[in-house]
Amino acid sequence: MIRIVVSEMIKICKNPTKHNTTEIAKRMVARYPKSLKDVIDGDVIGLGYHSLAKQLQSRVENVKRPDTPKIQKRKAASDDDTDEISAEQRASVQDTYGCVNWMPKHLPLPETVESQLEKKEKMKTFEDMNYNSDVVKDLIKSTYFTQRKEINNGASIQKLGQDWPFLFKEVGMAAHSQELTGVSLIVSFLANVDKKGARLLNFFKRVDAHKHKQVLDALLKLQTERGQSTGCSEEFIQMVLLLMAHFDEKEQHLFHYVEKKSLAEEVQMENVPPTPCLIVCERLSMTTSLPSHLPSA
Repeated sequence: MIRIVVSEMIKICKNPTKHNTTEIAKRMVARYPKSLKDVIDGDVIGLGYHSLAKQLQSRVENVKRPDTPKIQKRKAASDDDTDEISAEQRASVQDTYGCVNWMPKHLPLPETVESQLEKKEKMKTFEDMNYNSDVVKDLIKSTYFTQRKEINNGASIQKLGQDWPFLFKEVGMAAHSQELTGVSLIVSFLANVDKKGARLLNFFKRVDAHKHKQVLDALLKLQTERGQSTGCSEEFIQMVLLLMAHFDEKEQHLFHYVEKKSLAEEVQMENVPPTPCLIVCERLSMTTSLPSHLPSA
């Protein structure tokens, strides 16, 4: 239906705006409310047509996307042609959707190449000692130009981890993300958990559990272990685990269990999954951690 509607829209207007798609979604929901209105447990969500408007807008954006692929594959001119696409070429074709500051054009005043290198080295000295979060945030912000230059030029994860260790810690990750997207990662996440967490849990328990066996199994398991979690609210833990069950994600890919009394430095990193994960001290007693050589996303 979305494809057909957008196809008809494109025939009349080659570049429909967000206002256009919203107005059309509003009219469609008004005509067919039982089929299209956003309703959960009898309650109308928002204005009732937001999800339909988003689907129409996404389809419009996809249709407007260039037909030619951005990545130019290497042509095999001969058997001895073994040149690979350079890291710079690969990075230059990455989609910048959702970013407000993908690659700054100039160093911020009064920064110089030398001052950037000095601050880069300074942050490395903080790695194994106590540091002031505000100082790190300021350093990440002032060296953002150099970070993006290296990332967009295709630097490997291992090299980035060595050169910019704070990009793989919460304080640096959040500061870099805010510069990149203009959104506070932590504030936005917590605000959405507070705003939508209860509704999400209610959906899993009342609707999704009756449709997906893995969600029902996870819910029953959580009910038997109620009251055993520490260090994190039970609602938050339930939300994470039920989301995993809904999308059929494997628990071992996100959690790595260690003994309850284990210290961070005692975790055997060779046993940690090769993806960002949560280090868990026994069942459901969660403390977040990331392998030092891996990205957050």
